[in-house]
Amino acid sequence: MTTKNDFLNLPGEKAGQLLERRNRIVPDGVSYGVPTFAKSAEGALVEDVDGNRFIDFAGAIGTLNVGHSHPKVVEAIKSQADNFIHTGFNVMMYDSYIELAEKLADLAPGSYDKKVMFLNSGAEAVENAVKVARKYTKRPAVVTFSRAFHGRTLMTMSMTAKVKPYKHEFGPFAPEVYRAPYPYTYRKPDSMTEEEYIEETLESFKRVIDHEISPDRVAAVVIEPVQGEGGFIVPDKKFMQGIREYCSEHGIVMVADEIQTGFTRTGGYFAIDHFDVVPDLITVSKSMGAGVPISGLIGRAEMMDAANAGELGGTYSGSPLGCAAALAVLDVIEEENLNQRAAEVGKKVMDTFNEWKNRYDCIGEARGLGAMCAMELVSDQDSKTPDKDIAGRIMKEAQKRGLLVLTAGVYGNVLRVLMPIVITDDQLEEGLNILEEAIQAASN
Repeated sequence: MTTKNDFLNLPGEKAGQLLERRNRIVPDGVSYGVPTFAKSAEGALVEDVDGNRFIDFAGAIGTLNVGHSHPKVVEAIKSQADNFIHTGFNVMMYDSYIELAEKLADLAPGSYDKKVMFLNSGAEAVENAVKVARKYTKRPAVVTFSRAFHGRTLMTMSMTAKVKPYKHEFGPFAPEVYRAPYPYTYRKPDSMTEEEYIEETLESFKRVIDHEISPDRVAAVVIEPVQGEGGFIVPDKKFMQGIREYCSEHGIVMVADEIQTGFTRTGGYFAIDHFDVVPDLITVSKSMGAGVPISGLIGRAEMMDAANAGELGGTYSGSPLGCAAALAVLDVIEEENLNQRAAEVGKKVMDTFNEWKNRYDCIGEARGLGAMCAMELVSDQDSKTPDKDIAGRIMKEAQKRGLLVLTAGVYGNVLRVLMPIVITDDQLEEGLNILEEAIQAASN
């Protein structure tokens, strides 16, 4: 598959027909990014039903770190399907579940004994982290952070900060969920140094618990090592370490939500490793299964064992197909050295973004960790006024030129990239060239 396109007219004829059918039968609440339909995909390339070709800088929202249809993953799924598709682990077990659990326990940070369970989605993993923390501590409260995103179920929607489109008119929400500040250095008060700001944000976190909840009522603090939907915001190491110290001091379970950051996205198996912090529980999903639904919860054995038999799990949790895909993903990461490749891709992207920042006044900040990179779009660099409109225009202009990108952030003004780590140098270069063209077109 090549990526050279004429200027695309989206949707094409076949996609337009499918779009009409889609609009008749699919609820409006189910959104879409690009107005077309996939026909085939491989690596970092996608072709739609009209033959339009796209370089994928979206990766199904960070689900495809090893790329579309990696041959090893495809073969693993086919092989498993030839044997059996599902038995239900809580009915008849299968060894791939055990093998995957053992491998993740070995890879996860912390020298303590660990246990691992599998589920279907990121939201399920987060919900079960809360269940385990509450069962272990016998406490009710859960603390999350400003701009956090943890899912769309009742519990995880309650934990998610952004109201529109995720929470608006869907309440009432789950009780005993509290929110603390997460550092956003780009938008810190001008009167503060960065160090003062980080320290004050950490102290504000402590005040929320000390004054509004009481530490002895908090079961868990759930934190994204890098905020995803919140705008790809990378916290200072001192902040993350301060959270760990406070949780340890008060017997609070620290949960690292690695749904989007895990499985090589930031240049390591887990983003939390960059902060020299060992959490008690880790949630994983997205790129874990390379597109096959599976999620996991990794944690201290004594915490994971707090629940009684039958209190955790689900019909499809840790499906054989998902386990097979995830084991293949781990093999690919190791064999193709994708953690190192993520660092290389991220450096190329960040160097380019920072170069553009000096050239285009609409780019307020470039930020990221590994290959989890973003630009914050503003009306001008001095005022830092969020510019959601230009972010949307850039995304559409990129689509017309054959590039898939995403927006994020509480203001909707952050352009984020989550290209498969297996992307070739030529594809990466071409994708960045298209993105610059889109910035130029959207700025005129």
